[in-house]
Amino acid sequence: MSRNRGRRFDAQPRINMKKVIATIIAFLVIIMVVASIIILIKRSKNQNTTAEDIKYFAYYSSNSNNEKVKYGEEEINPPSLGVINSNGEVVIPAKYDLVIVPDKTKGLFITTLTGENDNVTVKVFNENNEEILDDFSNIDAISNSLNGEIWFEENVLKYQENGKYGLIDFDGNVLLSPEYEYIGALNGIERSLLLIKDGKTGLYNNVSKDIIIEPKYKSIEALGKTYNDGYIVKDENDKYGIIGPDKKVILETKYDEISKINGNGMYNVKSEGDNIVINTENIVVLSTGFDEVKSIDGDNIIIRNGDKYGILNSKSETVIEPKYEDLSYCYTDTYIAKQEGKYGVINTLGDVKIDFKYSNIEFRKDVNIFVCDNSDYTSDLYSRELEYKVTGIISRADSEKGYIMVKINNEVKYYNLKFEEKTEKDIFPDNTLFLVKENNKYGYENKDGERIVDCIYDDAMPQNEYGFCSVNKGGKWGALKSDGNVIVEPKLEINESVLIINFIGKYHRTELFDGLEVYTDE
Repeated sequence: MSRNRGRRFDAQPRINMKKVIATIIAFLVIIMVVASIIILIKRSKNQNTTAEDIKYFAYYSSNSNNEKVKYGEEEINPPSLGVINSNGEVVIPAKYDLVIVPDKTKGLFITTLTGENDNVTVKVFNENNEEILDDFSNIDAISNSLNGEIWFEENVLKYQENGKYGLIDFDGNVLLSPEYEYIGALNGIERSLLLIKDGKTGLYNNVSKDIIIEPKYKSIEALGKTYNDGYIVKDENDKYGIIGPDKKVILETKYDEISKINGNGMYNVKSEGDNIVINTENIVVLSTGFDEVKSIDGDNIIIRNGDKYGILNSKSETVIEPKYEDLSYCYTDTYIAKQEGKYGVINTLGDVKIDFKYSNIEFRKDVNIFVCDNSDYTSDLYSRELEYKVTGIISRADSEKGYIMVKINNEVKYYNLKFEEKTEKDIFPDNTLFLVKENNKYGYENKDGERIVDCIYDDAMPQNEYGFCSVNKGGKWGALKSDGNVIVEPKLEINESVLIINFIGKYHRTELFDGLEVYTDE
């Protein structure tokens, strides 16, 4: 019998589980503390935006060393576009001919680089400067524009294969196979992409991810200002009709012409030489008493007779005699009118609600105010209720955040959409710096009213959404970080005609790329 049977060897002691668990917990606590410190350090370094709020922008930078590269038989300056994020950090180095940021909230960037013999290389990168979507060739974003503003269609890219175009989303999922001769935006209308196949035109909706008009028409145009208004289509017989965004035929293709005017189920068309207004049942609503229809607003129709404008209703009754040089609809019974070269506001009874004394009047539907321009570049602002509020220059209006920023006698004032005056701290509670003015100079304080930046600047802008402040001294602009420290000394001469002075880190917005938000460090 073995002498050791049933004995516990002293060389192999039993594990004390309580001590092990305590040790593990202590170790985990240390890890958590270290991780917290790392996070705090990262936050202190990038205190302008959180990770989920990071945005991306194209930036321009010329070659500071003036180095040349061989391009065919010539030596030229290297390409100079890249990508920065909203913390002012370089994401993609500036070394490309062209960089497109289709969506500034997404880490996807299209780059173009021209090499020798004019060979063009197109690549797509993510926020880690890693190439993505390399299974597709000649990827491109789909640009659109309206009134000088340029944007890119959301979550859709076109690619090319065997000379034909298809569509993918940002994740590389194929939306349309490459079988189209052309894919492009319907100018000025979001979510609507023109398709050409076998010489015929159709339409794809970028949100429903569906072909809403099959490629069988000679042309397609937008009926109104949004895709919800529908589309004017032209068939092979040069006849026009209307198709809605839900694919339903609103008017058959049998009209000689359809103008881009509609409202309350009524449309302005030409049929057999007659300029008429019809409804969806093809019943003529208006056929006489006008030379041209300008707009259809509810039951009222703005018409032109000769060189004067007035209003008829759908019963052909005169609402306002055609006596104005111009008329534009605002809401309900309220219209902007022009008389003897000046603009005012009237109602359908002909009552003058804002005097005819302005060089121009615009009704801002987004924030419900009338902007009435004076000859000295200021504007008188009226509420929707037609009450005068203030005179100044609108610097910014944001319907989502619910404020209007107005510069009055070189002082910035804030109002909510009820035109109640607010402070900068009311409007931007998450900001770290707030403008103060003292002895006609500008500085910044924190939310507790403590002076962070002395009033030493001749001009200054409120802290932007990325945490940076634009400041001016001696006619030159620079930038401050969110803690008030200088990141760019005031050294940049920016033309007075530039409306947007905005810094992201050491980069400021440049006007070199019309309609696009591009930054530079020069």
